[in-house]
Amino acid sequence: MSCSLVFYCMEYDLKGIQEQKGVKLSEPEIKCYMNQLFKGLDHCHSRGILHQDVKTSNLLVNKDGILKIADFGLSTFFDPEQSIPLTSNIVTLCYQPPELLLGLNHYGVGVDLWGVGCVLGELFTGKPIMPGNTEFEQLYYIFKLCGSPSDDCWLKSDLPNASILKPQMPYRRQIQATFHDLPAAAVGLMDTLLSIEPEYRGTAALALQGEFFTTEPFACDPLSLPRCPPRNEMDAKETKMIREFNAGLQRSVDRR
Repeated sequence: MSCSLVFYCMEYDLKGIQEQKGVKLSEPEIKCYMNQLFKGLDHCHSRGILHQDVKTSNLLVNKDGILKIADFGLSTFFDPEQSIPLTSNIVTLCYQPPELLLGLNHYGVGVDLWGVGCVLGELFTGKPIMPGNTEFEQLYYIFKLCGSPSDDCWLKSDLPNASILKPQMPYRRQIQATFHDLPAAAVGLMDTLLSIEPEYRGTAALALQGEFFTTEPFACDPLSLPRCPPRNEMDAKETKMIREFNAGLQRSVDRR
């Protein structure tokens, strides 16, 4: 007896779309992607599921502009009514919220919403907004952009000796100043999603009702989103270019 798995054909992901030469997403296009992302997360959260690894490479898009959340390898069930410890060893580093870096084992939908805030900033700027390479560096990026955690937040940490990570001088919140050239509604949403305190990040359902989605320019139709070569075609082109380069290099060596 055999078992077959059938999946939707998703030709590319948001990271690949961003990396395409000449592609710069417009505000309506970003709203279209974000609208689908929030709806997907609302569906998960309302059923007690945390994704725990929201990032552009895990957001797949098909040729019709439909976005689907992928890679549930780190996901878990949660119950907001019960305080059950969860693991903090999750989420790709540059999308990781401060509460996980500080070792908190009790968390909820705020973990995913922080990742969405990072994705939103990345879609507008074209690059990760807090690109730390180590946990200490990531905390520095977070504090520099989002401000220092409150004293109460430090007290909640389950990380031994967490106080050694506390900056000597408090950082002021700089989201509005850093992204002053972006649409005000987008910055307002980022400001909420990237709140240091997870309880202030709201919910996916609330975000869908917010100013970002209810004011012009509105989200475009998925069918009008930019088309990119499927990932396998892009890989094939890259492989061909590498082969041609190596062949040319070998001919140059042979002539010598």
